[in-house]
Amino acid sequence: MKVVLQNLMKVFPSRDKGDPVIAVNDFTYEIEDGKLIGLLGPSGCGKSTTLNLISGLEKPTSGKIFFGEDDVTDLPPENRGVGLVFQSYALYPHMTVMQNILFPLQNFKGKDKLSKETMNEKAVEAAKLVQIDHLLKRKPAELSGGQQQRVAIARALVKMPRVLLLDEPLSNLDARLRLQTREEIRRIQRETGITTVFVTHDQEEAMSISDAIVVMKDGIVQQIGAPQEVYDHPANLFVAQFLGTPQINTFKGKVVGGKLYIGEESVLDVKCADQDVYVGIRPEGFVPDENGRFTCCLSQVEVMGRDRSVVCTHSASENASVRAIIPSENFIDETKDTIRFNLKPFKVFLFSAQGDKMSLKTESSIHGKQ
Repeated sequence: MKVVLQNLMKVFPSRDKGDPVIAVNDFTYEIEDGKLIGLLGPSGCGKSTTLNLISGLEKPTSGKIFFGEDDVTDLPPENRGVGLVFQSYALYPHMTVMQNILFPLQNFKGKDKLSKETMNEKAVEAAKLVQIDHLLKRKPAELSGGQQQRVAIARALVKMPRVLLLDEPLSNLDARLRLQTREEIRRIQRETGITTVFVTHDQEEAMSISDAIVVMKDGIVQQIGAPQEVYDHPANLFVAQFLGTPQINTFKGKVVGGKLYIGEESVLDVKCADQDVYVGIRPEGFVPDENGRFTCCLSQVEVMGRDRSVVCTHSASENASVRAIIPSENFIDETKDTIRFNLKPFKVFLFSAQGDKMSLKTESSIHGKQ
């Protein structure tokens, strides 16, 4: 089911006689049929409000919502054909797993009403899809957190919704279960082909399972694109800083005479006008080199197994520390007070004083390496 959001706005009145709060600001986007889209951003960015608008739990101040060719803007939630899964599992504690999954089907009325046999078949089929069919006789208190979340997903899927909406569904799980469950969500989505919107503040979650991500801030869409594309080509400083673990290293810099300076060092040759800039360098963008053009004060080296995290400081850094991720086979002399790097041009981004991305043209990029 294709979902179209057209100039969507949601404004909440202020409770203290101040300015109204614009939770979603002119959101326009077409979600292709059968795709999994991640709505991503910090708390208060408007992602959950957007999900509530799609579901019908909130009514837009202005704008339109279409499911396929149907205008559902004014339809109540129960008539939209959506499946909802929230951060809290919201299972009925006195009911078994089977009864919880059956509950949405038992509310069908009139021509949509199903026979008991059909409902049972659908419930078992949904349970098998999320691999909990061996737990149907248990009650929620007898399940782990991950199992309870699977029950919630099965309950949302059992009526085969036109659109599946997931609001922070993994937040209550531990790290291992989060990884396992997000893989299951992706598998289930691919098997069912249901158009899915996944809300999270965790950029790793969103990037790992989404066909496309929508990065939001203060109700405004900052960038939309395939996860790797957004990571490799952030539209502005906010997107660059929000995506990536560890976070991108940000420095105050300047361009003078075709050279990019961080502090007093010329770190790259570039082709753009002379000006003050913010420089973003991904942690994987550093190459240790005794004759490198960029010098940092060495703090420590953290062993990560496959990689090493070189923790440094620099007077021009906007971060408390500078982190460089390098292969573990690279030798680092930890007895020295400083370390020198060369930079990978395609891992370096320039931003204006307002945070807008600028074109970074280097000799490497001109020859197709950026």
